[in-house]
Amino acid sequence: MLTKRIIPCLDVTLDREGGCVVKGVEFVDLREAGDPVSLAKRYNEQGADELVFLDITASHERRRTMIDVIERTADEVFIPLTVGGGISSTEAIKKILRAGADKVSVNTAAINNPGFVKEAADMFGSQCIVTAIDCRRNTNLGGNEDKTIIELEDGTKAWYEVVIYGGRKQMGIDTVQWAQKVEALGSGEILLTSMDRDGTKDGFDLPITRTLSELLDIPIIASGGAGNIEHMYDAFTKGKADAALAASIFHFGEYTVGDAKDYLREKGVPVRV
Repeated sequence: MLTKRIIPCLDVTLDREGGCVVKGVEFVDLREAGDPVSLAKRYNEQGADELVFLDITASHERRRTMIDVIERTADEVFIPLTVGGGISSTEAIKKILRAGADKVSVNTAAINNPGFVKEAADMFGSQCIVTAIDCRRNTNLGGNEDKTIIELEDGTKAWYEVVIYGGRKQMGIDTVQWAQKVEALGSGEILLTSMDRDGTKDGFDLPITRTLSELLDIPIIASGGAGNIEHMYDAFTKGKADAALAASIFHFGEYTVGDAKDYLREKGVPVRV
């Protein structure tokens, strides 16, 4: 069995010089968590398998600042780095990869222009292209016969709707069908975030994670809701995810990456030492 990956996620705002990592609930009520390069270095030393930087400012005016953050991080960290947030052109991808990132995460631009995923995968390779999918549960089944209906933990049935802008805009797109489409277009991984769980520490959204993990051949990164290391175990065993992404539990010192790996190893989940 392939080893499961533990990935700290750093939401980076560029409103101050050098950038700052923040964390909130459903992308609001943000708390400062520290300097992105210092945190990245800490997680590298703790044994993280990869890192994800999400530029939540994502404005053209501050893009140079993000490039600087990536360059400084690449000088200090020697594990794969994925960068996302506002990426909408192959030129932007080229700059980010040249700065030292290993992968880019695309989201809204892919929804607006699915051909962008294929263009990027053809140009840079599928291994460089991660499609981020933010979704919410939708229990309104009327008129949605074409949607993928999933049974939730309590037996309720729902479909999962793709959302953008931190979950504030519903797209009417079925998450399962969208994931299958971007896989066919050449995306190398799916970064799946449940906006119902983001920042809540209630655990990952296992029904949608398991559904995509079983249907797709590309890796699924579970995101949204990690409150403890038991939740990571559930993501791997019940959700069948290939990787688990977490922020708050690492940023604010509740656990280290090493704590998570020790726990998972003891429970029989294969992780990289």
